[in-house]
Amino acid sequence: MKKSIEEANVKLENIDAIACTYGPGLVGALLVGVSYAKALSYSLNKPLIGINHLEGHIDANYITHKDLEPPFLCVMMSGGNTQIVHVKDYTTFEILGKTKDDAIGEAFDKVARVIGLGYPGGPKIDKLAKEGQPTIQLPRVHMDNLDFSFSGIKTAVINLHHKMPDINKADLAASFQDAVSDMLITNVEKAVKITNINKIVLAGGVSANSYIRKKFDEIAKNKNLKIYYPEIKLCTDNAAMIASAGYYEYIKGSRADLTLNAVPNLKFC
Repeated sequence: MKKSIEEANVKLENIDAIACTYGPGLVGALLVGVSYAKALSYSLNKPLIGINHLEGHIDANYITHKDLEPPFLCVMMSGGNTQIVHVKDYTTFEILGKTKDDAIGEAFDKVARVIGLGYPGGPKIDKLAKEGQPTIQLPRVHMDNLDFSFSGIKTAVINLHHKMPDINKADLAASFQDAVSDMLITNVEKAVKITNINKIVLAGGVSANSYIRKKFDEIAKNKNLKIYYPEIKLCTDNAAMIASAGYYEYIKGSRADLTLNAVPNLKFC
């Protein structure tokens, strides 16, 4: 950690605060980060700020888009979460819809494993899909509210692959991406009508998916929406996004003490 700070030409005495993720996530990884952050905060006599992992993903966009300001709608899409979040200001959020079963990233990983691509599934399905066409009909689940369900399409792909082991895997990957993109966009369009907000932000590891980005760019043109997503290196878990969230929480006045602990199942707003 010290070497990384030195390589970035940042001196410890010039740091105003120490921000760290304390949840949600794997408890072992969280404990390492929280313990180090508390020790650094204590030794430097600098304020400690605990950050929700999901807030960090949203705030990655502020690094890429200097002009981005709340309010906006954020589509959180990762291995553990799929949510539509109303970002009211830099530190105030409201969940408008969320997955009732599998997260979208989880569905990507399970489909990839079944068709023999391995882990991580998202980038591998994205790459394979470029060689195919979305010609296979797969079910879409559209609820009356803004919630999602991805278990059905995941199961449909798995069953289809088992029944037809010689099926074109590139077409299957492309069709899967097309279906989940349609499910995301349908709910986003409903959320836009409900909130009258035309700024849409993508966040989380799955926001790196090139096809999903393409489909959101298309609706931006057709529906007069503004679409934002972080640069690829900021989509997956990274320290910069936590620093970004820490900055806004610091300005707000948020502070933690040395009793801060890892919360693997930490809720978001």
